[in-house]
Amino acid sequence: MKLRVPHTYVLLFCLLIIAAVSTYLIPAGEYNRFEKNNRQIVDPASYHHVAPNPAGVDDLFMAFPNGLLEVAHIVFYIFIVGGAFGVVAGTGAIEAGINLVVRRVGKYQSAVVPVLTLIFAIGGGLFGMAEETLPFLPAIVVLSRSLGYDSLVGGAIALVGAGAGFAGAFLNPFTIGVAQGIAGLPLFSGVEFRLAVWAVLTAVTIVFISRYAKKVKLSPESSQVYAIDQQRPGVTADFAQAKLSRPQAMVLLLSGVAFGFLIIGAMKWGWGINELSGLFFALAILAGPIGGLSLNATAEKFIEGAASLAGGALVVGLARATLVVLSDARVIDTIMMELSGVVSHLPSEISVAGIYLVQILLNFIVPSGSGQAALSIPILAPLSDLLGVTKQTMVLAYQFGDGFTNVFTPTQGYFMAGLALLKIPWNIWARWIFPLLLIWWGIGLIALFVAHAMRWGPF
Repeated sequence: MKLRVPHTYVLLFCLLIIAAVSTYLIPAGEYNRFEKNNRQIVDPASYHHVAPNPAGVDDLFMAFPNGLLEVAHIVFYIFIVGGAFGVVAGTGAIEAGINLVVRRVGKYQSAVVPVLTLIFAIGGGLFGMAEETLPFLPAIVVLSRSLGYDSLVGGAIALVGAGAGFAGAFLNPFTIGVAQGIAGLPLFSGVEFRLAVWAVLTAVTIVFISRYAKKVKLSPESSQVYAIDQQRPGVTADFAQAKLSRPQAMVLLLSGVAFGFLIIGAMKWGWGINELSGLFFALAILAGPIGGLSLNATAEKFIEGAASLAGGALVVGLARATLVVLSDARVIDTIMMELSGVVSHLPSEISVAGIYLVQILLNFIVPSGSGQAALSIPILAPLSDLLGVTKQTMVLAYQFGDGFTNVFTPTQGYFMAGLALLKIPWNIWARWIFPLLLIWWGIGLIALFVAHAMRWGPF
């Protein structure tokens, strides 16, 4: 009998139950926090036990709606992006534009995957591109399938490409900037070594995705998402007859302007999810009439696009529910304290690997990069001095631990939002990416040992 993998909702609910049970086993405790540069930073010497507050049955079932409240901005972002894509797709502009691209690239089609992956990796390494990948996913999936690949390749180009760049980032202000600031290091110091690590991670990622893409093109049945793609709308095969009408061209131009604002807004203006939601709502409103849709048809296409992502949008709240239970029980700081205590007893040569492991595990319960820095760096920075590990190496361990699992852990909101847009179950994605994750972890460990051996600094 073939073993059936549980649905993503089932897996996440099981994780929620495990978290709830753990609140009876882990003592409640907290660090004191203080304000620094508009961020809440922990005092590493202030850990103290607090009154226990284990999760009850009511907490277990309230965790889902409370989780939805905490990530409401992401959930509605998914709906709005889905609605905007529904309107743009309803004009026929995406299909016509991609068909035209496929015809134009001709014999250079094999370069599309590595080139696009590199572009997203640059975004991840330069300005911490993560949530910004989401609006690109629907169109890249259509492009990927038009080239003879599958939807998983399309998702990997954006999510995994940016993820590799984010993990090996050389100038990411949201991870490196925050962590180095807390540790007292010169801002963005050590960029040369980080750039070398970024190049290795990006090259390995491109090879991994390209090999899978080639395999799928030669044998479509070997696709991890073959059955899922069979249920998606078909893509046009007659690329030689591809034409782009003037209204469709105007819609694509408008979409390009919107993505331009997305990049500039994220890099220069500090835009977050709410601003990006407003941007794509504006795109939806304008694209319909420009593309020849009536106002009623525009509204209908928007609703259709948003409704198609309802299941995936809700899963983001269910994933957050686990963190709600642990946070309400006040055990997250205890977990951090215990993990750092284990590292403190390791020899110097091994301690850097221990710090790395702490950060990897911590990312499952504190998926925010800047949030993880605010919690862990104040504790690990003085500990690294005692262990003989430079603060620069310690920050790199944090960067790797935070970055590598961002496109794997189900508690990471934007990643689960990406899977919602791709309509790919988490278990299928996890099985596909896990070999690459092992390679990433290995590269990260080697880089940390090299950094430790050369006393990478300035301190």
